[in-house]
Amino acid sequence: VQLQASGGGLVQAGGSLRLSCAVSGRTFSSYFMGWFRQAPGKEREFVAAISWSGASTYYADSVKGRFTISRDNDKNSMYLQMNSLKPEDTAVYYCAATLAYSGSAYYTFAEYNHWGQGTEVTVSS
Repeated sequence: VQLQASGGGLVQAGGSLRLSCAVSGRTFSSYFMGWFRQAPGKEREFVAAISWSGASTYYADSVKGRFTISRDNDKNSMYLQMNSLKPEDTAVYYCAATLAYSGSAYYTFAEYNHWGQGTEVTVSS
């Protein structure tokens, strides 16, 4: 499977961006999906995750109420709508996938075994 993240860019604080993750390979609906981010000098951190059908979503406290994760299984794609962006949201954002989700550790990067190349988001103050 291959993951291709896109949609990053430079935006002012308070603005919005929509990230996309296109997935090729095996049946997209079989994958539990997630977004992570890594700011300069910091460890990679969980942002959001979504179940196979999209019925269940999970968010880091830092983005809850501002970001929305979604997926379109017909288009083999996952999205992250980011609103009310803050300078602290500046990071490289990675999409991730797993066929073997454990059922609980959606927030740990070790849970995912497929990763995209990342797309950079910069939020200016």
